[in-house]
Amino acid sequence: MNNNGTLSQQLITIPLENYVVLCLILFSIGIVGILMRRNLIVVFLSIELMLNSINLMAAAFSSYNNDPAGQAFVFFIMVVAAAEVAIGLAMLVMIYRNTKTLDINALNKLKW
Repeated sequence: MNNNGTLSQQLITIPLENYVVLCLILFSIGIVGILMRRNLIVVFLSIELMLNSINLMAAAFSSYNNDPAGQAFVFFIMVVAAAEVAIGLAMLVMIYRNTKTLDINALNKLKW
């Protein structure tokens, strides 16, 4: 790096549209994973993928607007997502113990 310009002038920035397209693709993959698969683990991971695509979008918009509030909001969403993962995995273990499968169609055995 030469001394003719500042660091912010020399950095190549990725256009915001690229982030929007990436997040749209990730969110779409998550929706397809929920609709097409019958395995609870795949459905659970697809929901997490959708949540993380929204987090990436919020962080990108926050960075482009020079507003740290959006990045702090993403941090709190990730804390809630960590709690969601812990509860979700505990539920998966309980469902597997009761039904001996992780197939969504087998969950009708849990009815009263």
